[in-house]
Amino acid sequence: MINGELKNKIDGIWNVFWSGGISNPLEVIEQITYLLFLRRLDDLHTLEENKSARLKRPMERRVFPEGNDPKGRPYEDLRWSHFKHFAPAEMFTVVDEHVFPFLRTLGGDDSTYAQHMESARFTIPTPSMLSKAVDLLDSVPMENRDTKGDLYEYMLGKIASAGQNGQFRTPRHIIQLMVELTAPQPTDIICDPACGTAGFLVAAGEYLREYHPNILHDERLKQHFHHGMFHGFDFDNVMLRIGSMNMLLHGVENPDIRYRDSLAQENSSDEEAYTLVLANPPFAGSLDYENTAKDLLQIVKTKKTELLFVALFMRLLKPGGRAAVIVPDGVLFGSSKAHKELRRMLVEEQKLDAIVSLPGGVFKPYAGVSTAILLFTKTNSGGTENVWFYDMQADGWSLDDKRSPLLDEEKLGPVPSTELTEEEHTKNNLPDVLARWQERNNSELKRARTEQSFCVPKADIAAQVYDLSLNRYKEVVHEEVKHRPPKEILASLAKLEAEIQQEMAELEGMLVLRQSSRIE
Repeated sequence: MINGELKNKIDGIWNVFWSGGISNPLEVIEQITYLLFLRRLDDLHTLEENKSARLKRPMERRVFPEGNDPKGRPYEDLRWSHFKHFAPAEMFTVVDEHVFPFLRTLGGDDSTYAQHMESARFTIPTPSMLSKAVDLLDSVPMENRDTKGDLYEYMLGKIASAGQNGQFRTPRHIIQLMVELTAPQPTDIICDPACGTAGFLVAAGEYLREYHPNILHDERLKQHFHHGMFHGFDFDNVMLRIGSMNMLLHGVENPDIRYRDSLAQENSSDEEAYTLVLANPPFAGSLDYENTAKDLLQIVKTKKTELLFVALFMRLLKPGGRAAVIVPDGVLFGSSKAHKELRRMLVEEQKLDAIVSLPGGVFKPYAGVSTAILLFTKTNSGGTENVWFYDMQADGWSLDDKRSPLLDEEKLGPVPSTELTEEEHTKNNLPDVLARWQERNNSELKRARTEQSFCVPKADIAAQVYDLSLNRYKEVVHEEVKHRPPKEILASLAKLEAEIQQEMAELEGMLVLRQSSRIE
């Protein structure tokens, strides 16, 4: 976790952009991403220089060529370590007229980072603003991978807090839960076909570093980790640049982060290419029906993107591959033919593992839609015996627009550093979800449907026309209320009626006496 001093530095950088007129949080992160990339390029070049000096050999790979650029400026001036010392006006000229044109020529490099820089735009408006941003970024320690990753995550959190673009970012603790549930392995090939800022891929990489630390000591696994494991697709170039840089700062050298409309016909060639899919796809959006992949429409004939994405996940996975994806509740109980057929396929033709119902406010303040985590394994031959359901009531944060933490930081998330009490569990169900998931084929089978989690046999689901909504199977315990026998109630009413009649007669008698006394 980053400390308060580093947070203050990032807040200072952020404020420089906001006070300078760049108010779109995505544009702020995009410009910071470019500057971080320039610093990274200089670091790589310096490493090559040191290696060359140590081995007394010529440099094998120069990031910055020798000589001058097409406008006559020495390439050395384009390095972060050089231009950061220039006066603001000269620095602005170098970055605007020389560095960014140079960035756009890096597309010949095979790395996705270079490819995403082909359309790089420099939008910082003034020399003083650039100078302040460079000074502040230069003071941020970037040597440690964890620090770099945490800093970038902190900046991405500002997208969510800004509200307008928060839909691009799934809450980090929900991502971590989904990664823990699927337990990525060193040989996995992981895909997020709607990757946004690459949060799922980053979390999977961090999980592997923690639980499989030897992955980077085995040359074959290390090569796979850096060049073959991570695949993310999106059709927003800003998101691709941010996601690519997010992976870089978390220590992945060359992930496959590419521009792609995952539902389009021209991108239907990667059938059964991945062993793990982690995603939070668009729930509703515009769809070019004519250009939608025909094999997806054969699986489920619909214009609903959320259904097409679930069909896509089934197509992308290798047999034996698994998925943890977020879907709107409508996918679980929708009554259309497409809804029912898709659910039937998950239950009968694949192995549907679990439905984790999420609290309604998880995606606030920018969306209040009810959602669930859908977990399944691709088999193409069935295998569903029981489906595990969990009714998550709390995720550790308030479910209003503020989304304030309800517990101390060490007690948040799916793997808190200290065990939660029963009272704390009512505020953060995530550790319980993870613990009970491990027991889904054992003790969970015996739990009653009145509990927070329980299992439902496939036959019961088929009998409900494959309805997968938790409320269809959850039983509510009603407190028994004892009522008096009807005869006793009628006798009480008769007694009350007699008492009322008697009081009325007495009142009438008193009134008659008063009137007669007035006449006299």
